[in-house]
Amino acid sequence: MAGNSFGELFRITTFGESHGEAIGVIIDGCPPNIAVDESFVQSELDKRRPGQSKITTQRKESDTAKILSGVFEGKTTGTPLAMVIPNEDQRSKDYSHIQDKYRPSHADYTYQMKYGIRDYRGGGRSSARETAARVAAGAIAKSVLAQQGIRIFAHVSGVGKIEAPNLHSDDVNELLAIRESNMVRCADPATANEMIAFIDGIRKAGDTVGGRISAIIQGVPVGLGEPVFDKLHADLAKAMMSINAVHGFEYGSGFAGSEMQGTEHNDIFVNPNNDAGKLETSTNFSGGIQGGISNGMDITFRVAFKPVATVMRPQQTINQTGESTEITGKGRHDPCVVPRAVIIVEAMAALVIADHLLRHQIYHATK
Repeated sequence: MAGNSFGELFRITTFGESHGEAIGVIIDGCPPNIAVDESFVQSELDKRRPGQSKITTQRKESDTAKILSGVFEGKTTGTPLAMVIPNEDQRSKDYSHIQDKYRPSHADYTYQMKYGIRDYRGGGRSSARETAARVAAGAIAKSVLAQQGIRIFAHVSGVGKIEAPNLHSDDVNELLAIRESNMVRCADPATANEMIAFIDGIRKAGDTVGGRISAIIQGVPVGLGEPVFDKLHADLAKAMMSINAVHGFEYGSGFAGSEMQGTEHNDIFVNPNNDAGKLETSTNFSGGIQGGISNGMDITFRVAFKPVATVMRPQQTINQTGESTEITGKGRHDPCVVPRAVIIVEAMAALVIADHLLRHQIYHATK
């Protein structure tokens, strides 16, 4: 199976399955002398950890990461950094009823047809359990970015047809405090309460619902990204679309920009500090990226997640012999994935920005 690695200079490779012994990640290309706070890594994993609230899966995992290599006396050494996260609460029997059935909108059929074998226990490698390894790697990437004053913030901006208003502040610390004060991780308290009640009703009905996550990256210097195939927004799109259940990505004005005229959409340059090397724009429909390269403004994007495919209601499907049959979800599943996906979105964004930051630094070092 190919496609287990991501990034060029700051490169990660994840391994493991949902119901195997453990999952993990190897980071290659992390610069030396980056301070690694293991409590910070754990706090990031805790935000993705299952069993957090009544509106998330009740699988109980501590998601305790163990650093195996690449760190000495609290700092990275520049060698491959390996982390492993044991699986502690597998209930493989919850999936015995679907070992010969194809779950609607899951990877069961495509895996079987492609590889001739599939791990039906929670989806194996296709399970969102794998994303815990990405979050661990993202915590290291965030530590790299923090040295450059780059910060990333994401929150749940929509669930079903419920939409949060635009953020009232650009203070990341303030927004984080609001987001972490509610179980749905929305930075607008009133909307959060509405979302929680809606998701809980969906859960009790044995159904699931999709949602949206909005993100902002602050402090990105001008010049990250390449102008053709490695555009910064293209790599962000690939990163987000690689997350389980993601069905859409937009940056800046996104699809709404297609309804505007050029005179409305163009971001006019201004020079508030009389510094030709540090221009700003009066609007930010470009989402901080122009020509595939960061322009120094905040990078903004939004990610759309489909409803979780496992529902606790009977559905028609086909088994491996081609016969019609019925299937009902069992076990522990999220009624809505977005509250736990917020930190995954941040992690993948951090990996992209860290990779392009290193590429940018090498470019300038060789000029």
